[in-house]
Amino acid sequence: MRALVCVAKACHYTGGWTNGLDVRRSDFITLLGGAAIARPHPAHAQAPALPVVGLMGGTSAAEAGKSIAAFRQGLRDTGYVEGQNVAIEYRWAEGRYDRLPTLAAELVSRPVAVLVTTGGDVGALAATRATATIPIVFIAGGDPVRLGLAASADHPGGNATGVEMFMSVLPAKRLQLLHGLIPRGGPIGLLVNPKNPNFERNTRDLKEAAQGLRREVEIFQASTVDEIDAAFVAMAERKLPGILVNTDPFYLSQRHRLAELAARHALPAIYSLREHVDAGGLISYGASIVEAYRQAGTYAGRILKGEKPADMPVLQPTQFEMVINLRTAKKLGLDIPPRVLAVAYEVIE
Repeated sequence: MRALVCVAKACHYTGGWTNGLDVRRSDFITLLGGAAIARPHPAHAQAPALPVVGLMGGTSAAEAGKSIAAFRQGLRDTGYVEGQNVAIEYRWAEGRYDRLPTLAAELVSRPVAVLVTTGGDVGALAATRATATIPIVFIAGGDPVRLGLAASADHPGGNATGVEMFMSVLPAKRLQLLHGLIPRGGPIGLLVNPKNPNFERNTRDLKEAAQGLRREVEIFQASTVDEIDAAFVAMAERKLPGILVNTDPFYLSQRHRLAELAARHALPAIYSLREHVDAGGLISYGASIVEAYRQAGTYAGRILKGEKPADMPVLQPTQFEMVINLRTAKKLGLDIPPRVLAVAYEVIE
């Protein structure tokens, strides 16, 4: 597994003629003295501009607090401290995919020395379409080669590299985990965002995985807050034994609402990121988004030092987490088997 990047203004005096008379030597010396006094001292010369890293996120600054701290740590690991020797320009999509291309264009026009995009596959694609020259560091859920972000994982070859989160291959594992937790049979609900570029492939893969478990999957689509509310009402009416919430930046931005709705309708739910469980969700399994931000920060720092994205392998997760919220499990009347608790990365009690 690949493991993990004034000049002081010169004053001069031009002598000349004044009213047809030579400037007197004493006046000339006085003027020269004044010029010397006016010349800025080198210590007060304008400081060089800091290199700027543009960071474009799919959620919001408030929701990405821990992740941003990890990104800054990655920069510090390579010798860069925000406000001291590097500046960071932030742009947030607030869970709206349609804003990402505009945000990418804004940062490219800034311009920035490195463009970091954490808005999933849509954000990564928006960044690469906005510039073919500015170095890009992405956090993507899908295969970067299949998405066209890199020629290969080992040698990206272009101006973009980053971190692959394996979001497109883990839903089947989450489905298997949920299948073992819910006490009764029946179809499992799958909540997906039809605007997500992995929508069709994820639903197809999950249907195939459900067949292997001899279980059915019912698809519920939601790309707005109102559609999320309607989807949960529909799932509750169907009396589903459990649901799988697919990976999506918009769903991450709505994680508190999703957890509240799952609790209100007594629906055991599994998610991709621990942030959902911190918000009150039942269980999550997936790569650490906080660690991915740290890795992205390290890559951004290395690029500022002169490395080229074309030669920097796409990183893979170094940490996978199963996080369980026992308080939520008790509210749902769900017993988590000891064998599952034993392998959990963290149990919230």
